[in-house]
Amino acid sequence: MTAIAGFTDGKKVWIGGDSAGVAGYSIRTRTDAKVFKNGEMVMGFTTSFRMGQILQHHLTPPTPLEGQDPYAYMVKQFIPAVKSSLRNHGFEKNTLGRDEGGTFLVGYRGKIYEVSDDYQVGTLAQNYHACGCGRELAMGALYALDFYDMSPEERITTALEAAAEFSAGVKPPFTILST
Repeated sequence: MTAIAGFTDGKKVWIGGDSAGVAGYSIRTRTDAKVFKNGEMVMGFTTSFRMGQILQHHLTPPTPLEGQDPYAYMVKQFIPAVKSSLRNHGFEKNTLGRDEGGTFLVGYRGKIYEVSDDYQVGTLAQNYHACGCGRELAMGALYALDFYDMSPEERITTALEAAAEFSAGVKPPFTILST
């Protein structure tokens, strides 16, 4: 349970997330943020706090090759490093021969990437993205807010507030960081 929302102006990326820790019908306000910086990246996760801890404290993003396309870097270098970190720290699962991790957003070099549980790297045509149980609510709000002159922080805050209003798995306070 979570709402992670991102916005980019093409140069800088902002990612925000809520503070809900959900287990069954219980919800708690967590003080360990779902959004953090790692090197030149900003990340926001859903799926598991343990996964987020590994991404934040154990993952060392590899250095990109000179002139390398950022998307190719994400697929060819970043994902193998993520898989290795998750596996080495006991989080990665293997189901019927398929490696599985979790879902998170990465802001890197002006773009927002979604890493899914099967390690695919996705990008959208829009300049915003979201993941977690509040994804559709946040995406709808970000779409509507695209018609207004608002700061990136205001857009993300409003999208997360919309998700918190209508999803039982999303709860303030919100953390917003940028690249």
